[in-house]
Amino acid sequence: MIEVKNLVKSFDGKTVLHGINATFYDGKTNLIIGQSGSGKTVLMKSIVGLLHPEEGEILFDGRDIMKMNGSKMKQIRKELGMLFQGSALFDSETVLGNVMFPLKMFSSMTFAEMKDRAEFCIERVNLKGADDKYPAELSGGMQKRVAIARAIALNPKYLFCDEPNSGLDPKTSILIDELLSDITKEYDITTIINTHDMNSVLGIGENIVFVNKGYNEWVGNKDEIFDSDNENLNNFIFATNLFQHVKDYMREKHKPNA
Repeated sequence: MIEVKNLVKSFDGKTVLHGINATFYDGKTNLIIGQSGSGKTVLMKSIVGLLHPEEGEILFDGRDIMKMNGSKMKQIRKELGMLFQGSALFDSETVLGNVMFPLKMFSSMTFAEMKDRAEFCIERVNLKGADDKYPAELSGGMQKRVAIARAIALNPKYLFCDEPNSGLDPKTSILIDELLSDITKEYDITTIINTHDMNSVLGIGENIVFVNKGYNEWVGNKDEIFDSDNENLNNFIFATNLFQHVKDYMREKHKPNA
């Protein structure tokens, strides 16, 4: 579990995060949502230690990274898995080489052990037989699955995903969402996903944190989001007539029988 308490972050005297409080749970897909410029990316970068807030606490199972020195923070980073927006694969490395990369960097495994672990992760994301392929030979969805395999290679306790469905078609996006959800539950990972994809919100949003203009304005799940009275959240989620119709339909469906 990761807890964020009273987090404040500023740039050049302008406050971007205003006392954010949020809890991200083990074994659940935790989503951070909000408009561009809302502060959700700053929040995620702060949680993983890429940015340093001026105030607050960031607790990884009770361990406050805001008070850690370099060696202790290095240990925390060994427990993190990262899935970047553009997959960030090495073009010159095969699928196997890409997945083995964090093992070479952070583990004390033998080469044979690293290879076995990488092959296990590749098979877990349904890419068995793709070990020797290069990123240029893969579709966008396959590249994303390689990135997921790499992110879980070190068996992380915490998994961070930045816009995992960016650039993918709707069908592939659903497959990636389902894969992330399955892996989260299977390994009891604390997974945090930064997204504005409403299909992800409605599909796998078990714990949703809505950030607006640097404030945490709403917390709930994919079912509760339809009953929210938060005007800013409604404007964000139901920006199209389609989502408004979905909201009306869901409310009508859950009305008690007369």
